Amino acid sequence: MTEVVAALIWDGDRFMICQRPANKKRGLLWEFVGGKVEVGETLSEALVRECREELGVTVAVGDIFMEVVHTYPDITVHLTLFSASIVCGEVQPLEHEDIKWITPKEISMYEFCPADTEILFEIKRRTDIQAKP
Repeated sequence: MTEVVAALIWDGDRFMICQRPANKKRGLLWEFVGGKVEVGETLSEALVRECREELGVTVAVGDIFMEVVHTYPDITVHLTLFSASIVCGEVQPLEHEDIKWITPKEISMYEFCPADTEILFEIKRRTDIQAKP
């Protein structure tokens, strides 16, 4: 199983999604910024490195939002999604085709990597709970 980390980064009521490069597996699907954990790295260290490499920003890693195990035809991933915030730098698409900030209501407008399905459902669920009086 491959350990993968990702960041849930909010800006007000919108969160960041990134479009995978066309030449990679699951190309042009949307995902959260992040990637594989390298040998000797903690999950937090890997997430800080991935955000620097992919977006050119430094993030503060917060609590775990959710963990998911998903099996693709070519790989099984254990994905840990952390709440994170940008503390330094301007977001740049260094590795992705595109970067967008969307609201939970806009999730259905994008085609995401299958491993993110449960996470997106949970984001919508928590947002709906918060919106109720």
